[in-house]
Amino acid sequence: MIHTMKLQPVPFEKIASGKKVIESRLLDEKRQLVSIGDEIRISRADMLEETVIVRVTDLYRNSSFEELFSRFSPDLFGGSSREFLLEEVGMFYPKEEQEKHGVVGIRMEVLK
Repeated sequence: MIHTMKLQPVPFEKIASGKKVIESRLLDEKRQLVSIGDEIRISRADMLEETVIVRVTDLYRNSSFEELFSRFSPDLFGGSSREFLLEEVGMFYPKEEQEKHGVVGIRMEVLK
């Protein structure tokens, strides 16, 4: 299955260059459809024609981003510290949403 995702320029470039290998998202209905082996076409949010295709190599389901980020080195998420990562996701995903859906770390490898 092929999924689509949009990312802001900085995280997009980190994934495209291989510096970020885990994308963190809410485990909402859309992300519940993602399985290991699926492909994701990631578009750069400010230039949608710029894309990278990745294959999902693992999925890490957790109850919160704090729990997810405590399991791995921050650099796998493209960050310098857990505090930075928590601040970053906090701008997009309130704690209430995390509690409602849970979260997922999508580990990926760049294909194209």
